[in-house]
Amino acid sequence: MKFRLFAAILAAALAAQTAFPAGALGRDGVEDQMKYLKETNEALGHRLDALEKMVDDLLWFQKLGEYAFIDKVFITGPPPANEKNPTAMGYGNPVKFWSYVFVPKGLDTSKKYPLIVLPHGGVHADFTTYHTHIIRELLAQKYIVIAPEYRGSTGYGKGFYERIDYGGLEVEDTRASRDYMVENYEFVDGDRVGIIGWSHGGLIALMNVFDHPDLYKVAFAGVPVSDLISRMGYYDDEYRDLYSADYHIGKTAFENVEEYKRRSPAWQAHKLKTPLLIHTNTNDDDVNVLEVEHLIKSLKAEGKKFEYEIFQDVPGGHSFDRIDTRKAKEIRLKIYKFLAGYLNPPVELKTIGDIDRAAYRE
Repeated sequence: MKFRLFAAILAAALAAQTAFPAGALGRDGVEDQMKYLKETNEALGHRLDALEKMVDDLLWFQKLGEYAFIDKVFITGPPPANEKNPTAMGYGNPVKFWSYVFVPKGLDTSKKYPLIVLPHGGVHADFTTYHTHIIRELLAQKYIVIAPEYRGSTGYGKGFYERIDYGGLEVEDTRASRDYMVENYEFVDGDRVGIIGWSHGGLIALMNVFDHPDLYKVAFAGVPVSDLISRMGYYDDEYRDLYSADYHIGKTAFENVEEYKRRSPAWQAHKLKTPLLIHTNTNDDDVNVLEVEHLIKSLKAEGKKFEYEIFQDVPGGHSFDRIDTRKAKEIRLKIYKFLAGYLNPPVELKTIGDIDRAAYRE
């Protein structure tokens, strides 16, 4: 992949040299070339993301097609957070986005089944077959799953990428996915909806239950991004630039600390009304445990009832309970037990053997 990217950049450079003959370039000409190469590289990156997305979509059917009806639905969320021209055609239109739907095969559609909403992680990322075993385990319990490709997700072009609204309207895209399932699938039980997420997806799960407590019966947040202000402190400029980009928040935390506070679960703890389980890991190499500890302390200070566990240096770091080790499976059983207490799925996974049979059943 890196070789192909380099080759494409080289080809663009040669094309630029043809457009600007040697000896005919001043400083402005060199700057124009560099701008052209940067834009070409950026466009190519989005094209490669789209190609990778198409390949991964095929893998979903290959990996899970025997166990589930798989679909991608095209729905709408709120209008963009940042629109430059209020007189432009289409100004204020809802943002359109895709969501994955997984329905276990063999359901009795005359009955009602619980729904799991599963937003993916990553500042700019997407829902991939990284989640295969987790989806299989949820399907084995007869959960229906929807996984939103909320605004800012990769694989859908530059325009959608730049719709990002971290901790903002992406939360409403996720809620819209939940509402879509309840409104359009008669066998989805609107009174048994849970939301789970890890990392950035954990933040989205938290903000959903904070802002829409009546829509969710239970929530799980794994290694959740919890405090963007502290996060800006321990990350580098390249990471900070993702937030201060003119199409995103547009300012640094230094310039608008209140906006970063508004988007941080640790500062919204007073809103919690939904049963909640939080997991974190002391050797997390992405979301520093101090963020999640801040969230936990904030919830305690507000007198909120919730459950949590701070795992000590479990192998896997940020992915410690999503990988396929025995320890990770044991931890996922704890998550499933917590969810089952509120969602009452038709089948419960109680042992490692249950998980293995869910992953490798014929």
